Amino acid sequence: MTTSALLSPFDLRGLPLKNRIVMSPLTRSRAGRERLPNALMAEYYAQRVAAGLIITEATVVSQQGIGWLNSPGIYTDEQSLAWKKVVEAVHAKGTPIFLQLWHCGRASHSSFHEQEGLPVAPSALKLQGDYIHTPTGNQPYETPRALETDELPLIVEDYRRAASRALTAGFDGVEIHSANGYLLDQFLQSKTNQRTDRYGGSLENRYRFLDEIVGAVLSVLPASRVGVHISPNGIFNDMGSPDYRETFLYVAGRLDHYGLAYLHVIDGLEFGFHELGTPMKLAEFRQVFKGPLMGNCGYTRETAAAAIEQHYADLIAFGRPFISNPDLVERFAHGWPLNPLADQKVWYSFGEVGYTDFPMYKVSEH
Repeated sequence: MTTSALLSPFDLRGLPLKNRIVMSPLTRSRAGRERLPNALMAEYYAQRVAAGLIITEATVVSQQGIGWLNSPGIYTDEQSLAWKKVVEAVHAKGTPIFLQLWHCGRASHSSFHEQEGLPVAPSALKLQGDYIHTPTGNQPYETPRALETDELPLIVEDYRRAASRALTAGFDGVEIHSANGYLLDQFLQSKTNQRTDRYGGSLENRYRFLDEIVGAVLSVLPASRVGVHISPNGIFNDMGSPDYRETFLYVAGRLDHYGLAYLHVIDGLEFGFHELGTPMKLAEFRQVFKGPLMGNCGYTRETAAAAIEQHYADLIAFGRPFISNPDLVERFAHGWPLNPLADQKVWYSFGEVGYTDFPMYKVSEH
């Protein structure tokens, strides 16, 4: 198996990518308490510009959406201006970059947003997990407050404003985070959505909130610059619904009508699998989504190349390998060994250690 397909250029609906390797969104907690992108973050992303496309770490669209220590935001003009430094550093090397838009929903805690109170969710169903890292230390998850029907347009507007600020910051596009048990995934899945209004019950109703957010973002950006991220197999944040296959094929089919930049599917099982049936594969999504497909989670150089050669995927996103290998693309291209995976303790630390200090491969030393 060669890597030629993985390293070949790709036209992403008019946006030229130099290869099919995407830097996956990776929450790294370096934005400080102010949630402002900074010079260290610009250096980190600039180190990884050999990727065909970079998708930023998940970035909250509102204070209500916060659920992670020191993650960046895009809900103020100051944050938008700060993101410009990152975008410019990446664009200087000729690489496009999308901003991932995020709302944590019930995967949050009131100490992140004391004025807003309890985390919000489609239904008042507590996330079953050990604890959440909060500004006041590790805390048990709280039972979220179910959003009122008339509150949902306000969140839709948060996404529209976030997309507008992303455009002002110079991003090439945005990715709507509808995966991994965060708010939009909570609305899609029957396990977490037990509403009786027009946002709950049927597949169409559970999809409605995501559809409205996509529509709002498309009022700012063309469809060719908007991606959506889903995780049909995952258990992260206490997810997994018995009707997962029906749900996600429906969602993909509906999204296909927009002509989006791509559909980003976590098809790998490295985050765990709910075991409610057989895992969903990219081949299934090819049947209902005709646009660019991006696979993610646990791919190797060889399996990524195979997925593209077999036309299951157009792009493959790599996460953890990019943490400890800023020159991942070059290592793949030359068959060089990878650095060991970084210790998880440094993934979410707040400084340069375990962030910008991983060595590039040096041929002369080998």
